[in-house]
Formats: sequence, structure tokens, C-alpha cells
Amino acid sequence: MHNRDFDIVFSGLKLGEHLFTFELNDEFFDFFEYKDHSKLNAVVKVLLNKHNTFLELEFKLKGTVEVFCDRTSEPFIQKIKDKFNLLVKFGDEYNADDDERLIIPQGEFKINVAQYLYELIVLAIPQKNVHPDVLSGKIDPEFIVDEEPESIEKENIDPRWDKLKDLLN
Repeated sequence: MHNRDFDIVFSGLKLGEHLFTFELNDEFFDFFEYKDHSKLNAVVKVLLNKHNTFLELEFKLKGTVEVFCDRTSEPFIQKIKDKFNLLVKFGDEYNADDDERLIIPQGEFKINVAQYLYELIVLAIPQKNVHPDVLSGKIDPEFIVDEEPESIEKENIDPRWDKLKDLLN
């Protein structure tokens, strides 16, 4: 996999819509040296709408990735889906300071979308992952790691809190 594999060459294209498809797997994660997740199987379709003075890109991601359950540490396949729009304008120099707008130099003939694909995938993975078997009750509760301690020792609690609790009742 090479960086040029993610180039969209727009010079020579007619005005209007053009579809580009990127099929991504673990080799894509390796390209970015990303080790947090594996078993990536995703397709990103990029619809490029070419205008005279600017370009519109619409990214649509659909796929799966292996994640680990936050409650049981068991791996499972998580579906991922997301979309993102990017406006590309032409200017004097390259500027990618804005997440939704890219300025490229006049005379440029291609856009490399690798970084946008990477961010789209990583941001589509939920921050909290719970195995479907935990949600359905199929996993034995003794295998679920408690998120909070079972009890807090009473002697460490300031007695003033008990008086405040009495006010609420």
C-alpha cells in the first residue's frame, strides 16, 4: 500500500459527479501504524462533484472492525458507518487548518485523501464498546468486570454528607 493509492486525480475530469471507491483492510491500519484495532473490513465511497472553481467531496464509510468489550475484554466485530463532507478550494498555498475545508494551490491536479479516510474510520469507532452478548444477557454476569467498586467503606465518608442526605428525604 502506497500513499499514492489514495490520490484522487481530478484534472481531466468533466464537471459534475464522479465516484471513487476505496476498499480498506488491516493493511490500511498498518500504513498509519495504528495498532488499537484490527480486522478492518471497510468500503469508503467518495463522491467528487467537480465545479469550475471548487470541488465537493462526500465520503461515506460502511464496514466492520474488531474491538474489545469494555466490560468483558472479549473481542467482537463492531459495525462502523459514518459520512463526511469536504469542500476543496483553490488558493495561493496549501491550507488544511479547517476540518471541512481544504485549500490547495492553483494548478494542483490531485488530492490525497488518505488522512481523511483514516480519521473517518477512527472517529466512527465508538468510544465505549459493549459486546452484543452482554447486552442480550448471554454472557454470565460473573465474567463482567465491575465498572465501579462494590462498596465504599463507611468510615471514610464524612458524617456531614449523611446530614445532607437527610435534608433530601
